[in-house]
Amino acid sequence: MTAAQPPQPANAAGFTPSPTEPLAHQLLAALAQHRMATTHQLHVLLRPDRTRQTISQQLNTLRRDRLVDFAVLPQAHRTRVWYLTAKAARLTRDWPALRGRPPYPVTSRSAASLKTPHTLTVLRAHLAFVADARRRGDEHGHLDWTPEMFHAIGDGERLVADAVMHYTLTNGEHRRKLRAFIEVDRTTMSSERLAAKLIEYARLWSYEPPAMGRRRQAGPGWLRWYPVFPRVLFVLTGATQPTLRNRISDLQAMVAHHPLVADLGRNVRLGAAVLEDIEEHGATADVWAPLAGGEKRSWSEL
Repeated sequence: MTAAQPPQPANAAGFTPSPTEPLAHQLLAALAQHRMATTHQLHVLLRPDRTRQTISQQLNTLRRDRLVDFAVLPQAHRTRVWYLTAKAARLTRDWPALRGRPPYPVTSRSAASLKTPHTLTVLRAHLAFVADARRRGDEHGHLDWTPEMFHAIGDGERLVADAVMHYTLTNGEHRRKLRAFIEVDRTTMSSERLAAKLIEYARLWSYEPPAMGRRRQAGPGWLRWYPVFPRVLFVLTGATQPTLRNRISDLQAMVAHHPLVADLGRNVRLGAAVLEDIEEHGATADVWAPLAGGEKRSWSEL
């Protein structure tokens, strides 16, 4: 006898990936999008209503076809981390859903081992938003999160966002489309370097590409990609709560005292939260500290 499940919003299943699309296709697309993922992460991302064996069997079939391979995490109960082979990377490169995806696949065990900790943590943050969207009936699927997005900020330099998120809040017939730059901090860099990331976003906010010949660029460069400048969300993990609070305070100090970042903060929604709080309470819970000051709130209400 099974326990009764809590009622779900009428459209809650809408962004669980459709089983009418072959699971093999979805696995290849997800690995092309996210570079690598554990079996558990792919299970949560693509088939949360099926057994984990459903995912494992299909991954093993794809491996026999030399489309995916895995590396083993020896310190994590020999967890398998899956990635595309070079053959599959070529195959998926021109799929419509993946157009515009930065072409930096992970196609070897050595490359996978170097990128694993940060890449899997970024995907872990994505899964928190996916789970919350399913619970609420919002629209946010496995391809609505694009890691490692590059943007020019002038002087030949580029900002690299850990991810760009697309999310649609739904309330009956009302739909509200939101976007966010995501920065995932595992406490592997100094707090000062983390806060300096806000300067790069301020430069992106104000950067206007030079005119080329008779063609003139209308406004800042980010308008080429976004109708409005995305929110900037910092997701922190990997340290004690006091340490993470101090890092959020340093981000807030950067907004308060750096003139370019202060201008960004007056025009763009900026927030920070602890990954474990997002996972425990939900991504839309009041766990986000506004970097311009104020009480914690949902990321969508910053």
